[in-house]
Amino acid sequence: AWRIIASRSPLGFMSNPLIYLLIRICLLLEATGVCSSSWVLARFTKPIVGYQPDEVYLEGEPKQGPEAVTKRDKDVDITVTVVKYLGSLTLLVFCVTIVMATIFTKQTGFAKSIHELFAFFFFWFLICWLAMAEGGQGCLVGLQAIQKELYIESHPRTLKNTELAHKGDNMARFIVGRQFLVVLIIFLINMCGSPIAGAQVLGLSDSLTSIFLGNGVALMITTIVIGQLTAQVNAAVCMLDFINNYFMLFTSYASLAIEYSGLLHSVYLVQIAFSKLTGEPVESRESPRSGIQNLLFWVRVLISTAILFFALAVTIESLLQGQSGIWEGIPVAVSILVFFVLLCLVGLMDGMQIAAFALISMSEEELSQYGVASANCKLMFTGQNLQAFLIGRQIFVASLMFIVAKIATISVGEGEENIFGVPDWFQAFLDTGLLGAVVLAIIGSLIWRIMASSFPLAFMSNPLVYIIIRTCLIIEGTGFFSSAWLLALIHKPLAGYLPDEVYIEDFDDDDFDEEESARV
Repeated sequence: AWRIIASRSPLGFMSNPLIYLLIRICLLLEATGVCSSSWVLARFTKPIVGYQPDEVYLEGEPKQGPEAVTKRDKDVDITVTVVKYLGSLTLLVFCVTIVMATIFTKQTGFAKSIHELFAFFFFWFLICWLAMAEGGQGCLVGLQAIQKELYIESHPRTLKNTELAHKGDNMARFIVGRQFLVVLIIFLINMCGSPIAGAQVLGLSDSLTSIFLGNGVALMITTIVIGQLTAQVNAAVCMLDFINNYFMLFTSYASLAIEYSGLLHSVYLVQIAFSKLTGEPVESRESPRSGIQNLLFWVRVLISTAILFFALAVTIESLLQGQSGIWEGIPVAVSILVFFVLLCLVGLMDGMQIAAFALISMSEEELSQYGVASANCKLMFTGQNLQAFLIGRQIFVASLMFIVAKIATISVGEGEENIFGVPDWFQAFLDTGLLGAVVLAIIGSLIWRIMASSFPLAFMSNPLVYIIIRTCLIIEGTGFFSSAWLLALIHKPLAGYLPDEVYIEDFDDDDFDEEESARV
């Protein structure tokens, strides 16, 4: 009845003074924010469902993407971002507190067997070293296209780093050695901060203890945010400042020394095999090896291959004997399967971005003939997906590395027989997890990179790649690791980092070799 009256006599209806009071009350109710979640839901439902404004269909206006257009949508995006940052920062502080409490109550491997102060200082040294290794590699790759004369005076230590890394094939050697260095650091961080069985801290409930301690979530988040993402965010735009120190020079020499030792030379055997298979020669910036150099090279390849097989045998034996770090109650066959599945997942994520960038040169028409590969590439390179994928991938890979490190860590109890009956001093060496790091670096990373660069089309035609890309996008979208951006913003002025454009006026991001950067 009221609607009929209002439609028949709108002027008289709106002349009622009570209408003004009702409008004011409605505006106050909306301003309370009690139902503001509806704006948030509407903001994210629209792109998911594919809704477009009527003007797109009636007036021929261009379609809108997921970006915010209206002021309300922009306000929602800002609010959600602030909530994600603060929530992620709170989670990070909570995780760091748990890890430190575990160390100082002597409930981690190193804190119990050596000393809690040693575990504390060694832990944070490893976090800093991991940050330098993660961010430094991107800087060395990115600065390959920049003339060294442009920063010879402003950044003398950066010059030392780039002259060393860019000499001959040192960049490739550095990447191989650094990969093992990163894996080794993560293994050592795991020994410093991973809790022993039955650890309890801060009076946490059993469920929280199981999540953050038992499953290692606290240690993962602490390491990934502080030791990896924060450094990579600043290194991406402040390359010259980031590596203008002797710590990076030490990291470069350490990476080259690891590669020179021959520990990882078995990967070159795989590289040569794929080179023969594809008919593509192995690229090199150096003259051919001499007879003695060739002999030493193949000796190291054979030694590395023997070490790799021994490391695999030790890891599998520890799983068979129940002397690994895998969760209790898991059958032996399942534990071995889980170990190799995780290695393959790490390898897939390490290789897929290399394969995807290798397909950039293919025309869209040619790529469309391979449906799965085309769909995977479109998903990865659409809009802001590439950046989100790279961040999500970094988080996913690091998390899996921690799980593999936990599984590959050998723990021989009192009265139990050593692996293969080796002496106690050699068992102590096996307990360090060094052999597990060798397996992860070679089988879980470097070999997959070679396969991806040799057969990028076949690599990207794997349907599992699509699921992994989606998973990485979801991980990044959760915002659990968003505090890395906030920490990078705080760390940047404290460290005195400035954008590269400040030092090099004609510096251009387009100078970067995207494909080579993807290999990082």
